[in-house]
Amino acid sequence: MKKIAVLTSGGDSPGMNAAVRAVTRKAIYHGIEVYGVYNGYQGLLQDKIEKLELGSVGDTIQRGGTFLRSARCPEFKDKEVRKQAIENLYKRGIEALVVIGGDGSYRGAQRLNEEGIKTIAVPGTIDNDINGTDFTIGFDTALNTIIDTVDKIRDTASSHERTFIIEVMGRDAGDLALWAGLAGGAETILIPEEKVQIEHIAERIQKGIERGKKHSVIIVAEGVMSANECSQELKKYINVDTRESVLGHMQRGGAPTGVDRVLASRLGAYAVELLMNNESGYAVGIKSNHLSKTTFDEVFKEAHQIDHKLYQLSEELSI
Repeated sequence: MKKIAVLTSGGDSPGMNAAVRAVTRKAIYHGIEVYGVYNGYQGLLQDKIEKLELGSVGDTIQRGGTFLRSARCPEFKDKEVRKQAIENLYKRGIEALVVIGGDGSYRGAQRLNEEGIKTIAVPGTIDNDINGTDFTIGFDTALNTIIDTVDKIRDTASSHERTFIIEVMGRDAGDLALWAGLAGGAETILIPEEKVQIEHIAERIQKGIERGKKHSVIIVAEGVMSANECSQELKKYINVDTRESVLGHMQRGGAPTGVDRVLASRLGAYAVELLMNNESGYAVGIKSNHLSKTTFDEVFKEAHQIDHKLYQLSEELSI
């Protein structure tokens, strides 16, 4: 293995830069040349590939986002289109690729691996929705961003005796909402994996009011409904003063936490180790704090599952 490339794809997540740094420095340490692909798969098609040196990744571990940038590239699904990407790698003598991203990025990596480019995928998404790993890079940072906001909102909710409905990201996965709700002491958590009737939420709020509770916080995952929709549905069953907050893309930004920096460093370096051992077609991850590898077929075999015991615990503690 003499030359490898690295790219970031899909939605950005805090810690992606730390992962690129780990890939770059681990490879150079072992005498391997590293090339950065700018703008994800789109950049691979457009030949936006530059050699990375040790200094190229200096002062990046603390930065959010991705200095390699990212872009959506739906045309990459076309095999004829991918041939150009592969040619751009081959003409530089690049033998392998590390892809940092989420589910869609993994599918592109799987195709490239099947077509002759040794590929390893690294989980970079705040949604924590990748099968084969307990945590994804960026999840912890986004979680702490949400918790910080929930703490601030609770102050004003208490002051004005209101019910605040906070909409968080996560697409079709509920981990962000679940963990943020449990850590932030939310009275109600709405996630795609658990079906809850709005009238039951109204009953819970009413019981709280009857025992003297002055405010409530509801965390709703965007994959369930919007905060505004939740508010309108709630008012069908209870007369309560509500306010909605949509956190949006602020959840993706900011300096990565120490947890995400360490996770990204471990996974990025592990990806290089696998390639050095002539292994490819794997997604790396972390399971019970141990590095793991999962074939792409296994990753796509079933959807990521939330910890339902955590959800039950949130129900028990929010009475």
